[in-house]
Amino acid sequence: MAAVAAVTLLATAGLRRDFGGLRAVDNVDFALEQGEIRAIIGPNGAGKTTFVSLICGRVRPIGGRIVFEGADITNLPAHERVNRGIAYTFQITSVYGNLSAFDNIALAAQSSIGKRFRGAVAVVDVARRTGEALERVGLADRRNVRAGDLAYGHQRLLEVAMGLALAPKLLILDEPTQGLSDSEIAGFCDLIRAIAAETTVLLIEHNMAVVMALAGKITVMNAGKILAEGSPEAVRADEAVQRAYLGG
Repeated sequence: MAAVAAVTLLATAGLRRDFGGLRAVDNVDFALEQGEIRAIIGPNGAGKTTFVSLICGRVRPIGGRIVFEGADITNLPAHERVNRGIAYTFQITSVYGNLSAFDNIALAAQSSIGKRFRGAVAVVDVARRTGEALERVGLADRRNVRAGDLAYGHQRLLEVAMGLALAPKLLILDEPTQGLSDSEIAGFCDLIRAIAAETTVLLIEHNMAVVMALAGKITVMNAGKILAEGSPEAVRADEAVQRAYLGG
């Protein structure tokens, strides 16, 4: 049987961004295949968050192109990228502390569904998506708890649920396991594997055990550039990566 050709979901070419005199993202060429779990790692200040902020539209580039599903989205605002299927949980899904977990997720779902449906159909679909998202992240028993009263780790899971409620094609997670206990991290890894069956996942993560367990491919950034890219085994063995980040 012939192998199925990989489909490029997202690509950047020559992407650049400066802050003052600092080149935070330096001429980055990057490609992400549909269905991947890709991790971006690197030392603090490597440009990881700026890079994903450029992808989601939170930050505008000073040069280069961003292509999503074959269309140039370089100049699209963030909300238009959400409509096309890019969810960046750290930016798109802010938690409203005075609202319940359910209502936080429902607002995210409404922002997506409301553009396509109205009336009773929209209400039913919002409720369905919200309930499913709560179940998937393990917060169903906290659906009526104020978000501000949730433990920090549960707030991070709530952000993931809000991203899932957008039904994204690409889910970008920035340090998603920060504040989670060991048992919660294990559950998170199971969750990401399940999500990846229908959604491409791009995550920035410092927990190398999580990265090695989840990512099929790792992109290593340093000083705004891609230092290395490859399988977890290849990245772990790369001497430049060891010097810059892994402490080798």
